[in-house]
Order: sequence, then structure tokens, then C-alpha cells
Amino acid sequence: MAAIDVAGYVADLKDHSVDHGFHVHDERHFVETYSLRQVWEVDLHPEDGCGGPLDLHLALDVEPRILLSFEDAVMALGDEEEPPDEFHFPLTFTWGLPPLPASPDLLRIHLDLAAVGGRELPLEVSAIDSFASATDQAERRLHVVARHPVSLARVLRGEELLCDVFDRSLAVSQFLLEYAETWLR
Repeated sequence: MAAIDVAGYVADLKDHSVDHGFHVHDERHFVETYSLRQVWEVDLHPEDGCGGPLDLHLALDVEPRILLSFEDAVMALGDEEEPPDEFHFPLTFTWGLPPLPASPDLLRIHLDLAAVGGRELPLEVSAIDSFASATDQAERRLHVVARHPVSLARVLRGEELLCDVFDRSLAVSQFLLEYAETWLR
């Protein structure tokens, strides 16, 4: 019997994201047949940004060796003992925007977003310039990525709801939606 129900936790994450102002569009579950590594992906966006230019992709990477090691640690515990908080799955938030004709200053965006994400949700900001052909102008796409470790011990105790992370990710989403109008002109 599994120590934690990963599928149930992902369902709880989706429900909890709705409680924090998000709308869930799609969910995917991938299993690598050789290693049994799993990835749960959820596409969502702020409720007030439905139909807007912002995409938000949430991914939980389930490494089977970490899960099995955690289950071994739980099985070795006594009745009143708590498992150690040394087993984590990476949870990744990825924001994307369509090509931006009015290219923003990446350093300025990164500084502004650092204040929004804070220390609880450190953000990476990057842009990709692509050319459809040698004679076309570059199209710049903006990507923002945040990574947060999900504690399996806290999931087991029912404490890993990520309220602050979802609040901060909503603030990042709203920031990007607010400025996207200017960048898309």
C-alpha cells in the first residue's frame, strides 16, 4: 500500500488552485514505462484571464526512487514517529505569452517579478527570439518559471496545500496579464 496517494494529491492541488482564483483547463498524466517516472501536468490560468494571452502550466515530477525511499522510511517508523522532511518532488510553474511585438526589458521585468514572487516563489525570466525566415523580424516570446519543492512528509500529514505559493503565482499571473496588453501592441 502506498504511503501517499499522488493522484489524490494532484486532484487536491487542482481543487486548491480553484480556491485561489485559478481556472483549470486540462490535465495530463505521463508514465515512463522503463523507469516508472511520472509527470502530472495541469494547464490553468487566472479566472479573470480566461481567453487571454497568458498560459500557465503546472507540472509535478514524481521520481519513483524518491517515492519508494519515502515509503521505506515511513514503514520503518514507530506508531507515533513522524517521517523525516528530506523527500521532495519538484513542482514547476511555467508562464508563457505569445510573440510580443513591443519587446519588454527583461531585466526590468525580472526585478519587478522578483518583488511579486518574493522569496517564497523565486522566478526565472527568459525570452526566446525566433525568426520564421532570414528576412523576417524576430519574434520574442517571454517565459517565466518558478520551482517549488513539495514535501512528501507534509503531503502525508495533509499539510502541503501551498496556499502562499498559489497566492504568489496568481499575483505573477495578474502582473503578466496587466503588462501583456502593452507588450502585444
